[in-house]
Amino acid sequence: MRLAELVVGELAPVSLTVAPGEILCLSGPSGSGKSRLLRAIADLDAHGGEIWLGELCQSRVKGHCWRGWVMLVPADSQWWGERVGDHLGRGLDGQGEALGFPAGVEDWQVSRLSSGEKQRLALLRAWSRQPRALLLDEPTANLDPQLTGKTEAWIRHWARQAGLPVIWISHDPGQIARVADRHYRIHDNRLERDHGSD
Repeated sequence: MRLAELVVGELAPVSLTVAPGEILCLSGPSGSGKSRLLRAIADLDAHGGEIWLGELCQSRVKGHCWRGWVMLVPADSQWWGERVGDHLGRGLDGQGEALGFPAGVEDWQVSRLSSGEKQRLALLRAWSRQPRALLLDEPTANLDPQLTGKTEAWIRHWARQAGLPVIWISHDPGQIARVADRHYRIHDNRLERDHGSD
């Protein structure tokens, strides 16, 4: 995935490439534009510049197709159906157990889910739809340390196995050290590489 002079809000133009299977972590103060940048990459917010996924240029692809390929998992996911299974593109094939869920989680009622369960199930929902790139906005913010570790390992394995370029917003230096192949910070409206945690 390649960002070419991407202009979003107050951010200086962003140009960078995320390789297949690479996890790029993004940090910065609240309100600095991290989530807005991810929303622009997913074609959910207005922006300038271009975004490429291989040979595909976002401006030449229908929005719903692009969002299926370049999938954003927001910090607070939305759920519309009554059952978890109503939201899945395909069966979980044991992936639920890897994130701490029992077999049959597809039949759970969405109304009974905790915030941490919703976070993990939003990741499984994304997995079930087989995206080509993944944008994660604090995907473990509501999880305890044990589930955070499981979820980090699962995402890393998925990214490597499927060759997904991943941009992952995190405020946790420990997490960034564990999962990031590269780390960028937003500082004074600019995206700057942090070599200390790579």
